[in-house]
Amino acid sequence: MTTSGAPLLTIGAFAAAARLSAKALRLYDDLGLLTPARVDPATGYRFYAPEQLERARLVAWLRRIGMPLARIRRVCACATNAAAAQEVRGYWAQVEAETAARRDLTAFVLAHLNRAPGGPGSTAGPTTSGEEPPMSHGTLTLRYAARSDAGLVRPGNQDAVHAGDRLLAVADGFGPAGAPASAAAIEALTGLETAGALPPGNLLNVLQDAVEAAARAVDASTGGGTSTGTGPREEGAIPDGTTLTAMLWTGTHLALVHIGDSRAYLLRDGELFLITHDHTLVQSMVDDGRLTEAEAASHPDRALLLRALLSGSPAPSADLKLHEPQPGDRYLLCSDGLPAAASAEEIRRVLTTEAAPDAATAALIALANAAGGPDNVSCVVADVVSTAAPA
Repeated sequence: MTTSGAPLLTIGAFAAAARLSAKALRLYDDLGLLTPARVDPATGYRFYAPEQLERARLVAWLRRIGMPLARIRRVCACATNAAAAQEVRGYWAQVEAETAARRDLTAFVLAHLNRAPGGPGSTAGPTTSGEEPPMSHGTLTLRYAARSDAGLVRPGNQDAVHAGDRLLAVADGFGPAGAPASAAAIEALTGLETAGALPPGNLLNVLQDAVEAAARAVDASTGGGTSTGTGPREEGAIPDGTTLTAMLWTGTHLALVHIGDSRAYLLRDGELFLITHDHTLVQSMVDDGRLTEAEAASHPDRALLLRALLSGSPAPSADLKLHEPQPGDRYLLCSDGLPAAASAEEIRRVLTTEAAPDAATAALIALANAAGGPDNVSCVVADVVSTAAPA
């Protein structure tokens, strides 16, 4: 039997030409990635057409770059090479983002190991409290302010904010019980203000535990599925939940936890950097190369969340990162009402011209309201200040 005039190849010959094993070809057939041109009804032996070699090689290349089989199926289902290329670019953008997060964690682990004497299991250290020693240029402290506003359109304010000596946090509630949800998430984290010394090696575990506590608090505050507490949420009903973006200060590091589309920015040397990644459907489409940033800004589903603290649901995977601040750094945490109404350049201008954190929060909210105030807006601004080095 032939296809396009060329004789079919046995599975052995096709495997050799495609640089794949016969076992891999059988797996790809089972998954629908590479269906044989013919299967002998009596023996079950597979035969392949020569023109299938291109797809086989593509699958092999994608496997070599580590793409999961489910994602390869999406690439192979594309109608054009251009669409397939978009899928591959989107996958690689995701890999690079995940690699950057692992790089940050690796840098923290290396710094921790270099500071701590003894072996990896040793509990000995330069201090008995488990806190990190002061940085050589002196002690760092935070100067901070927080502010929240309902905006000019919404009937109420479902945001919640907190700014303290150790904890900075913003939560943006949604659904009928969005306000209790955001307040509960923030309240669950405020215990970190008085939690005592936080050993650097345990910092990320503490944050993960805090996220799980926040998820339980959101569930309890909203009745476990509905804003009335009468039972599971009905299909199609607006869910109750909240986003959560928070930073925990250790004295030398800021640990970031992030779920949803509230944001954290860093202003350093006059440049503004977005240090969180929105967990939204539209952002995932941008990551996949299916939308441009300009298209995303006006997309009708731009507020649709892929990750949030939802009533009746377990804690989602949170982004956990560590930042080593420098004196003069300014951090901004805000609900999505600010970037939805103001450009990054407008936000940067306010952060660079307003010297005091309280004045900066007021100016940022005024900026959003001047653009129509379509949503609640909450801001936390924190400056990293260096005091005199200890004797």
